[in-house]
Amino acid sequence: MSSITGVSAADTPGPDDDLHEGGPEGRTPAGDGASTGRLGDKIFGGLAGGAGLIVVLLVTLVGAFLVIQAVPSLLDNESNFLFSQDWDVDSSPLHFGIARLLWVTVLSSVLAMCIAVPLSVCIALFLTQYAPKWLAKPGAALIDLLAAVPSIVYGLWGVFTVGPHFQPVQDALTSVLGWFPLFSDEGASAARTIAFVSVILAIMILPIITALSREVFAQTPQAHKDAATALGATNWEVIRTAVLPFGKPGVISASMLGLGRALGETVAVMMIVSSLADGAPWSWSMFTGGETFASKIANNAGEFDDPGKTGAFIAAGLVLFILTFIVNAIARIVIERRKAFTE
Repeated sequence: MSSITGVSAADTPGPDDDLHEGGPEGRTPAGDGASTGRLGDKIFGGLAGGAGLIVVLLVTLVGAFLVIQAVPSLLDNESNFLFSQDWDVDSSPLHFGIARLLWVTVLSSVLAMCIAVPLSVCIALFLTQYAPKWLAKPGAALIDLLAAVPSIVYGLWGVFTVGPHFQPVQDALTSVLGWFPLFSDEGASAARTIAFVSVILAIMILPIITALSREVFAQTPQAHKDAATALGATNWEVIRTAVLPFGKPGVISASMLGLGRALGETVAVMMIVSSLADGAPWSWSMFTGGETFASKIANNAGEFDDPGKTGAFIAAGLVLFILTFIVNAIARIVIERRKAFTE
């Protein structure tokens, strides 16, 4: 055919010739396009890596600041910092310990988690597995709105609206389980106890755990659910065998984020829980008052007029910083082990 038409095969333009020749108008040469893509990847990778380094640097600087400010006061402390209840930072030498602060902080946060996590998981499962679409979207939006409510509003609502109705709950628990130290009746007002502030904290962290759990459950592969259904599983069995195992790492991550919020909550705790007098006897009960690390620092912020005194409160803040770091590290280890097991 080439001898008849007078055009050889070498002279016939191929489909890729315009790419090498510069191509028609509007088409980018392959070499330049690849180069631009690689440059964009390098820029984005550098920005992402820089952002990660900034976060690590900020956390390191915060930790270094806390240590530098706290060490002089810790060296001047005459009480056992970890196991003492003393808090006298006006004397010289200093006498302060965090035993009661640590107990109240951990107890209120753990109680809040025990209330919030089951409720959040159930709500997330309902919105993703049971509720029709016309109800799921508005329901999710309403739950998410709880995260936008300021802490002071939760505190006021708890003190003036919910608190007066919590007394029957406390009376019922103490009458049945009062023999156990955790539920002993200390005679405190129900609206001013660790147990009641745990309920408020649970409501505060509920939208965080619910939102993240909902997103994880919604991403469960449809093939997993279809396979369980094909084997004759009921709706609950599909959830138990396919949805919950897939969403377990996400629920753990969400719970740790909620726990971090509960550990560091300040305003609501400061407004609700009544402070105990200096020298008050130790109590394991959740139906008594106390202070968390955050509320203790906030209540006494106006007294930071001396380096030694300020360092004592910063030392308490350092413990809260370390506690939060440990909680998140444990959550990361659990999630990584779960991923390794599923893979």
